[in-house]
Amino acid sequence: MAQFATDTDLLEYVPDVKKYGIQEFLTEHEKTYDDIIRLLNVRWWPTTGFSRYDISVLGGSDKLSPSRLNSDQFTRAAVYHVLAYYIYPKLSTFEPDGDSFQEQMKFYKNKFDEEFDLILKDGVHYDLDSSGTYTDSEKQSFYKGRLIR
Repeated sequence: MAQFATDTDLLEYVPDVKKYGIQEFLTEHEKTYDDIIRLLNVRWWPTTGFSRYDISVLGGSDKLSPSRLNSDQFTRAAVYHVLAYYIYPKLSTFEPDGDSFQEQMKFYKNKFDEEFDLILKDGVHYDLDSSGTYTDSEKQSFYKGRLIR
């Protein structure tokens, strides 16, 4: 299954994450991939300038094609997401007074939100013509509330 980040990427950000007894996070990375694709379909794809009425998108696609995304662009966001939404919740005791994992979940949720917003503002790299390269016209920014001509 597809994923934006791997355990190797995860260990670059949190080198000791495996010391708590979980040795691999493949299913968590796959869930994160699905979540990010869903977020892109909701928050970015409807705002793109090359969606339904662009002649180069055959059949007027209502959903993006994940294989056309530049997956390297989402690695950092995917690491933050998997930590906040899947790994630290497994480790937390959810005590009313809190624990260190709850604090880390909050921290990485904020980091994910910041990173995802930066990706949207900078421009999602989407290979519209399936050429294998991302031209400037294939880097669509998120313009909410702006008229795009």
